[in-house]
Amino acid sequence: MPQNQPAVGTDSIAAAAARLREAAATGHPAAPVRDLIGRDDVEAAYAVQQQLTAERIKAGATVVGRKIGLTSAAVQQQLGVDQPDFGVLFDDMAYADGSAVPAGAILQPRVEAEIAFVLGADLAEGPLDAAQVRRAIDYAVAAIEICGSRVAGWDISFGDTVADNASAGGYVLGARRVALTDFDPVAAEMTMTVDGETVSTGSGAACLGDPVNAVVWLARRARELGEPLRARQVILSGALGPMRPVTPGSAVHATVTGLGTVSVAFSG
Repeated sequence: MPQNQPAVGTDSIAAAAARLREAAATGHPAAPVRDLIGRDDVEAAYAVQQQLTAERIKAGATVVGRKIGLTSAAVQQQLGVDQPDFGVLFDDMAYADGSAVPAGAILQPRVEAEIAFVLGADLAEGPLDAAQVRRAIDYAVAAIEICGSRVAGWDISFGDTVADNASAGGYVLGARRVALTDFDPVAAEMTMTVDGETVSTGSGAACLGDPVNAVVWLARRARELGEPLRARQVILSGALGPMRPVTPGSAVHATVTGLGTVSVAFSG
């Protein structure tokens, strides 16, 4: 928590959660929640996220992984933070490669292409360094993350996006699964098109220098918060290039060298 900032009360955390909950339930984006929890209060923002996560689990949702955001230095600078963030992936967020996302299923959708990792072992004990993380990863796969914001106009600060589950909406995994012994995440090159037009390019080096570094950060942060990463979970490691908006009828296609392709459409 930033120094000299008073602790955010439980009433404010509950009010922020209620605002985001209503936006998700009604399909009408809400005002930002930074008036309630501050722009950059990490503890308060994750407290809101954890409350909403607990509510979803109680309602029957299953946690299947995490998504890492703000892995780009430029985006961190834009939001005035010096660290990534993360959100929770639930079972109902997964869409099949080549499928269509129903209209209205994700509020204000934007897409980004990245490398996803599926864990073969827990990351709960030990140093949680790069060597351990690499051993724990079962395979890598090309992915499209569908970001969605319950905050109107994507008018977000760090606190807003963390509280809003790191602006998570959905995700799509490609078909080709590759072990890290046969794939170098740093050297991977990404191209993403929307309706046939190239809208985003990048490389693995754009994700904290190495997408595995992002998973190291996440593994340590998740353990600190009492919810360590577990075997079989999906980890979206962060965008390899700029995020782009999509509209009903859009078709998105991404290629990651070494991992192949992945695509998704949006129903009109």
